[in-house]
Amino acid sequence: MRRLITMRRLISAARGASLTALVSLLLLTSGSGQPSSPAPAPNSQTTTLTPPAGAWDETGLSGTLAKISRTGVATLGYRDGLAPFSFQDRSGRPIGYSIDLCNAIVEEIGRTLGRDELKVEYQTVTSETRLPAIVEGKIDLECGSTTANLQRAKTVSFSPLIFVSGTKILVKKGTPWTDFRNLKGKTVAVTAGTTNIAAIKKLDDKFNLGVKLIEAADHEQSYQMLDDGKVDGFATDDVLLAGLLAQHRSQDKFEIVGELLSYDPYGIVYRHDDRPMKDVIERAFRGLVVNNEIDPIYDRWFGRRLPNGEAFHVPMSPQLEAAWDAFRTGIEPEHE
Repeated sequence: MRRLITMRRLISAARGASLTALVSLLLLTSGSGQPSSPAPAPNSQTTTLTPPAGAWDETGLSGTLAKISRTGVATLGYRDGLAPFSFQDRSGRPIGYSIDLCNAIVEEIGRTLGRDELKVEYQTVTSETRLPAIVEGKIDLECGSTTANLQRAKTVSFSPLIFVSGTKILVKKGTPWTDFRNLKGKTVAVTAGTTNIAAIKKLDDKFNLGVKLIEAADHEQSYQMLDDGKVDGFATDDVLLAGLLAQHRSQDKFEIVGELLSYDPYGIVYRHDDRPMKDVIERAFRGLVVNNEIDPIYDRWFGRRLPNGEAFHVPMSPQLEAAWDAFRTGIEPEHE
């Protein structure tokens, strides 16, 4: 695909959420079939060292593909409780939008290796352990809601865009709110290892808001601090806040307020500068588009009621539509 703007221009453009900026961020941070049925053992702890991305083995493969060819196993990392991206059904099986995309990638890996018997193992990760798990070779793909940015792209690579979100604040209903300046002097819960921390700190530093941040281990703990009255608000991606409200059926108790305080393009994470994996992922995504599978996958998780009873009804954003359409045309949308 043609790469139309540089990384530095991309980051500044992302503040305006232009189509090209958000689409290109995921393409530029990339390292250089139907979803397969998931295997049991959702929390496998198996770890196999992955050859360096540029090291070729005796089969002529390198990096993650060499490891998967040797072991016959693709290990997918996921965070539980992130509906509709990654969560467990009643049987404990990982499901979700990002899980479906990762399984499509595994199918393409199988085609690339000429093997249809690849086993999929799942390993739970947290916001803090997800990227180290990729770097250390504990997982081959991280399938969740991870934001692609320049800092993270120094150590891992990202697939093309899979979703666009942004930081918002969850507060108790009736809380006075005009804009982000209402955060002045407030105590806000954030989840460790997320980009939302930097978003709030940047506002705090620029406008001298005096915000006190309290970090929790995961989104559920952050939500619980708000529910217990220990904080005034909870800051994370808007779509994840909507998921927590639906999960706890607490729309009558809490509300998501204000403008987006950041723009966060999500991607599937894989090893840094692993060019063969980059090519496999892009072939998998292109296949989903040209075979008219991506719209049904998106609708399954964002347009319908989920197996756990939640419903999001979030239409595909123009940025995401443009990102998927780029696989059909091979050309990114013109800069707005």
